[in-house]
Amino acid sequence: MKRKKIIIFSVSLLAIVAILWLCFGTRSKGASYIIETATVTRGDVSEAVTATGTIEPVTQVEVGTQVSGIIDKLYADYNSIVTKGQLIAEMDKITLQSELTSQQATYDGAKAEYEYQEKNYLRNKALHEKQLISDTEFEESAYNYAKAKSEFESSEANLAKAKRNLAYATITSPIDGVVISRAVEEGQTVAAGFETPTLFTIAADLTQMQVIADVDEADIGGVKEGQRVSFTVDAYPNSTFEGFVTQVRLEATEESNVVTYEVVISAHNPDLKLKPGLTANITIYTDERRNVVNIPIKALRFVPDPVDDSTPIPEGTLQQDTPVNDSLKIVWIQEGTTWEPRQITVGMDNGVNIEVCSGLEAGEVIAINRKSNTTLPNTQMSGNEEESPFMPKPPGKK
Repeated sequence: MKRKKIIIFSVSLLAIVAILWLCFGTRSKGASYIIETATVTRGDVSEAVTATGTIEPVTQVEVGTQVSGIIDKLYADYNSIVTKGQLIAEMDKITLQSELTSQQATYDGAKAEYEYQEKNYLRNKALHEKQLISDTEFEESAYNYAKAKSEFESSEANLAKAKRNLAYATITSPIDGVVISRAVEEGQTVAAGFETPTLFTIAADLTQMQVIADVDEADIGGVKEGQRVSFTVDAYPNSTFEGFVTQVRLEATEESNVVTYEVVISAHNPDLKLKPGLTANITIYTDERRNVVNIPIKALRFVPDPVDDSTPIPEGTLQQDTPVNDSLKIVWIQEGTTWEPRQITVGMDNGVNIEVCSGLEAGEVIAINRKSNTTLPNTQMSGNEEESPFMPKPPGKK
């Protein structure tokens, strides 16, 4: 019986030792980790919307012709610099000149007839008032006068039209600018039907360009006039261009069930690098803080020694998961060989970094992550297998 009690006691003791080893031995090894740190810096924190767009001149005019005919002479070509009123093309004028001559003859005849019938009408009117001619004769002269007047006015309008068409054969630039497109050749026949055929496209000033960007409906709510924009083009992959939003257009465009809105962005182009038609990759800064103290946002999620719920938080600080308000947070600061919690006030974030309004200075070191370390149990800034750097120390020990 005594032997049986000794066996039971021994088995119980072994079980207790096994349980203690599982609870404390495993935990001690699990406490070996490396603390990943970051240095508090100053910089920009911004929220941004990305989009693509096309570079276009601010002012672009298509020059066409309102009459049909053959292009006789071209006085401008691609990249030609032109001024307002400068002759850039002429159409064949023979047909138009013949039409003008014909209309001039018709006009002269109608004018002579009108003047004759006017004199005859006035004369018969005076005789009719003295009752020297019959009513029939007077009415006939009045009719002939009205008919001649109508034909004269019609011929006058046709003559003006013929003169105008002849003037249209001389094509001049409507603005000062640069020819960026030429759509015709000398000898080519153009027909002015329902649409005016385009001969040239002239851009007013290539040193001032604009980007027409298509912004998704999910992002358009944050885009406003005056916001800063940066963009790149494939032609100059190492260059970044700056601009700002000048217009947010209200008209929506739907394509393949995707709704976008056009946003107009200014693009200063003093060295003429930006060319019409280039595709721009755009970043619109919807909110921005310049040169502020900031830290990685994951530092706010760092929790020391999750296996030891008894880690004390010094009096006067806040628990990470129970802030007084959304702007108050706790981070862990390296103080020599130990770590101390500190309350900070935060501002805007972009999902990666967050602005620190108060509580930290640039250059301080903070904990942002804890990584398991099974090969280097005594690595600097790591938890000791016997004790945690976050645990309170005995008096006189740091």
